[in-house]
Amino acid sequence: MRQGLQQKLCGAFRSNCVMKILVKVKAGARIKDVAKQADGSFVVFVKEPPREGKANEAARATLAAFLDIPKTAVRLIRGAKSKNKTFEIDN
Repeated sequence: MRQGLQQKLCGAFRSNCVMKILVKVKAGARIKDVAKQADGSFVVFVKEPPREGKANEAARATLAAFLDIPKTAVRLIRGAKSKNKTFEIDN
């Protein structure tokens, strides 16, 4: 995970933390991108359509790449059928 972001979210000396982050997914975007908001939440832009979980899986992969962690460490825990989601990050 990016060092600065890890320190802000988990604390400076915690090597193993579980955190929940709020994400708004924008499906059908032209590019894949992640933007951090002022309130600490994230906006994830994905190209995939919001059908059959494709956008959820793309958001999970995009978020994992942004945080520089394995995709298996990112888990959707709330909002599978909503654009507002809660992901759990296990580091």
